[in-house]
Amino acid sequence: MDIIKELESRGYIEQITHDKELREELENESVRFYIGIDPTADSMHIGHFVALMVASRLQKAGHKPIILMGGGTAAIGDPSGRTDMRQMLTREQLDQNVSAIKKQAERFVSFEGENAAIIVNNKDWLLDLNYIDFMKDIGSKFTISRMLAQECYKTRLETGLTFFEMGYLLLQSYDFLYLHDKYGCKLQIGGNDQWSNIIGGVELIRKIGAEDSYGLTFKLLTTAEGKKMGKTAKGALWLNPERTSPYEFYQYWRNIGDTEVRKVLSLLTFLPLEEVDRLSSLKDEKINEAKKIAAYEITKLIHGEEEAKKAEEATEALFGNGGNIESMPSTKLENKESSILDVIVLTGIAPSKGQAKTLISQGGITLNDVKIDDVQYKLSDNDFKEGYAILKKGKKIFHKLEI
Repeated sequence: MDIIKELESRGYIEQITHDKELREELENESVRFYIGIDPTADSMHIGHFVALMVASRLQKAGHKPIILMGGGTAAIGDPSGRTDMRQMLTREQLDQNVSAIKKQAERFVSFEGENAAIIVNNKDWLLDLNYIDFMKDIGSKFTISRMLAQECYKTRLETGLTFFEMGYLLLQSYDFLYLHDKYGCKLQIGGNDQWSNIIGGVELIRKIGAEDSYGLTFKLLTTAEGKKMGKTAKGALWLNPERTSPYEFYQYWRNIGDTEVRKVLSLLTFLPLEEVDRLSSLKDEKINEAKKIAAYEITKLIHGEEEAKKAEEATEALFGNGGNIESMPSTKLENKESSILDVIVLTGIAPSKGQAKTLISQGGITLNDVKIDDVQYKLSDNDFKEGYAILKKGKKIFHKLEI
């Protein structure tokens, strides 16, 4: 199988080092490759999902994944794309996050069979490095002028790049060298925002004398306007159901723009390209069928078929087609006489009271299908006749209120 051609046809690939040589390696042998995940939170988000899909496809093509947990590098934090320094986490926080993320990663790659995946944690080799020896053996292979020219540092240079953060590129490059020497890893993959870091590792291995190191980046998941997908009123679209409920997760994909359907189906599902082409070519109201399929397939991959069905049923119920509302996102209020502005902010439908007022003034908020036009409105017993109330923003965002 020409896996590079397959990844290209689905729109994954952004950049490749040593293109011809890498294609030959992947066609002629089973290649060990790795993706790195820094445990800066106790869950991965939708951006990591693209990486996991690429890893899954490479494994299905016969190659061997290494899932690298950045228990060491996360103590610094990648400065790529940042305007400020990342929050420093304690060793205990990092260990807890690594444990949670491992469980998520296991849903996407297999740890059995000939090309079984392995999970490693770079704290096992980074925390005991001798600084002088490391800088002599590894730091001497990098020039400051070349590092400062990298995209990952440009924004931070304007706001104050620390020497601490500059070490991140060296450590990630050393990760690749370590995995190359210990496990025979030849390929690092990552989002295109990781290009500078990946190049660092590829070049380090080659400077030391090996000629079998390669890098591949894939496109970041963005909207038609070029903004990162996966941002909600509550923040990132997390893979942990306690952070983003399966219903909210489903709703996000159900409400994507028409122009985003092809990209989402191609990158985030295993549907054949022929089916992707058919669904994404639908027009007008029919394109909603493609969005429903995308929402179901993606939710099924992340949360399982049962949760995907619940989210689908809840959505259909809200449009009058039967089902249940048990998997709708819900919030418990301390008392029934809460301010509508407080409730809107509490549920995450709007991030502030000011924006909540704007939504009400524009006619965008309904409670139990009754439009709210009074910013001073307070909920009462009448709003909870069914034991709950349904708060709605526009036509597609729903929230269940309970006492």
